[in-house]
Amino acid sequence: MGFLAKLKNKTQRAKGRAKEGAGRHTRDPYLESEGTKDRVSGGVKQAGEQVKDAAGEVRRTMDR
Repeated sequence: MGFLAKLKNKTQRAKGRAKEGAGRHTRDPYLESEGTKDRVSGGVKQAGEQVKDAAGEVRRTMDR
C-alpha cells in the first residue's frame, strides 16, 4: 500500500501543478486556486507517508 499511496500523492501533486499552470495561462483564478489546493494536499499526504516510513524504520531498528 505504501508504494501505491506515494504514487497517488505524486500524481495528485502533478495534477495540481498542471491546473495551476492552466489557471495562470487562462487567467482563471478559480482553476489556479484549485490546482494549488490539489498540489498542497498531495504534498501533505506525501509528508505523512514519509513520517510513516520513518516510524517503521525506527521500529525495525529498535527490534534488532
